[in-house]
Amino acid sequence: MEWLWLVPLGFGVGACGTLIGAGGGFVLVPVLLLYLRPETNATVVTGISLTVVFFNALSGSAAYARLRRIDYRSGLIFAAATIPGAILGALTTVWIPRSVFDPLLAVLLIAVALFLFLRPPRERGSKRSAENHLQRRFVDADGISHAYSYNMRLGIGLSLLVGYVSSLFGLGGGIIHVPAMVHLLNFPAHVATATSHFILTITTLTGALVHIIRGELAGRVGVTAALAIGALGGAQLGAWVSRHVNAVWIIRALALGLGIVGLRILLLPS
Repeated sequence: MEWLWLVPLGFGVGACGTLIGAGGGFVLVPVLLLYLRPETNATVVTGISLTVVFFNALSGSAAYARLRRIDYRSGLIFAAATIPGAILGALTTVWIPRSVFDPLLAVLLIAVALFLFLRPPRERGSKRSAENHLQRRFVDADGISHAYSYNMRLGIGLSLLVGYVSSLFGLGGGIIHVPAMVHLLNFPAHVATATSHFILTITTLTGALVHIIRGELAGRVGVTAALAIGALGGAQLGAWVSRHVNAVWIIRALALGLGIVGLRILLLPS
């Protein structure tokens, strides 16, 4: 019965995470830091978060697939690049004590929030092209045509870094991948959030399996299952809402959420 409140929490995490393509880990990890005792190892926090974000991403990706907003070719390339980083990140977490883990996470969230606030998002991807850029063009379920191009080598390098950082902190990676895809790779914001969610299904599954194989979620199955059940439903709502929200506000909502959560972690009692 004590886990029942975690179902609506998971629902909120799923809705918020899917709306902005971040997976919800940036909300869930701080809550887990509050919910679990200070002596709880960071691997438990990241393991639970990655598992829940996987189910969130799986459900959200199904919803975005119906909207035809996922760039599958780019998503598969980036997802493959995140796998080595995700494995390394999951293995690295065990060496970081909570006294170091918490402030590092807070600084990361605040830094990304400031970047987004200081560099306003574009409504659509840039059509600038170059010889070494991969050209992408498709039409979504609403009949909106998306045309953009990006440097594939840069995208792969960023994805490798995202895989490591996301798995290290249990965030899922969308908080870094979405801004990078919009500002550095010229993706339209709506396509970036949908494709990021698709990538999350592979990245988070990889990181979660490492924690599960190492037995770091033993005794936490009930908590994880309750959160995952809520996230499955919340992801569907988040994808539906995204269809009716301006892309600029999606990015601004992400920035605001990251800033608030980062400051909250810094204020957590040690």
